[in-house]
This record gives sequence, C-alpha cells and structure tokens, in this order.
Amino acid sequence: MQKVNFNGMTFEVAGKLPEVGERAKDFTLVAKDLSEIKLEDFKGKRVVLNIFPSLDTDVCAASVRRFNKEVSELPNTVVVCASMDLPFAAARFCTVNDIENVMTGSGFRSDFGDEYGVRLKTGPLADLYARALVIIDEEGKVIGSQLVEEITNEPDYELAKKLLK
Repeated sequence: MQKVNFNGMTFEVAGKLPEVGERAKDFTLVAKDLSEIKLEDFKGKRVVLNIFPSLDTDVCAASVRRFNKEVSELPNTVVVCASMDLPFAAARFCTVNDIENVMTGSGFRSDFGDEYGVRLKTGPLADLYARALVIIDEEGKVIGSQLVEEITNEPDYELAKKLLK
C-alpha cells in the first residue's frame, strides 16, 4: 500500500501508481464543458497527467499555472490536470487565471483515483487525489511517474520536461 504525508501525518493511498514501462490504463475524466476526457482521445500524443487534491489550494493552483506556462514549449504534448474539483470550479479557475494551454479533468464521475493509484483512503483529504505525475508517450506507455511524498510539495516539473525533450 502506498502512503503519502500531509503536514506531518501519514495517509494511505488506494491502489498503485502506474510504473514506467506499463501500458497506461484508459481513463474517463469530466471536462469543464461536462464532456468526457479519455486517454484514447490523445492517441499519438504525449500526455502529462498532473494529479492533485484541489485547485483551491496554493500548491495545486501553482502546478496548473506552471504547466500552463510551459506546455507550449513541449511539442505534441497534452497536459491534463486531474482532481476531484467539479468541472464548474475548474472552469472558473481557468477563466480567472487565463489558463488556456492545459485541460482540467474532474474525477467526480469516475474511478480514475483507484485505477491510477492516487485516491487518498484515509485522513482529512480522504477521497481526494494525492499529488502525482504520470507521463505517457505517444504509444500509450508510461515513461515516468511520481507520487509526491508530501502533498504540500509541488511535483517534479523537471522530470516531466526531461522525459518529454
């Protein structure tokens, strides 16, 4: 069982984060316009899954802003920012923050958190997502993943950029 920390406390995470070399599992998340986002929608593209608890926290918001800024530098790449935030909240966040280069995906109607091994099972954030990155190549293989040990820390942006160069 995976574990992560939140302000000095340790909590269990459901499932297991995909490992390098595995075929990425298809997923369904909900876009800002309530349409479905699926991994199969991005065939032939590289996908960065930026996974986090909520856009309403400083660290999560910072990760979306940073990927939004840097995504234009990454050829043939889509960044999907996944959380349990409702699509309406994600739409508002993107409008207020001029987020145009990444997609937001809500897990409120899916088992994404369990399938990708990021759903917090215990603690005050139970059923939200842990902070993680999953980087998938054009063929649908996982080429990088990171479960951030301390939820209040940002993900390893350099890992994503290095793997996608």
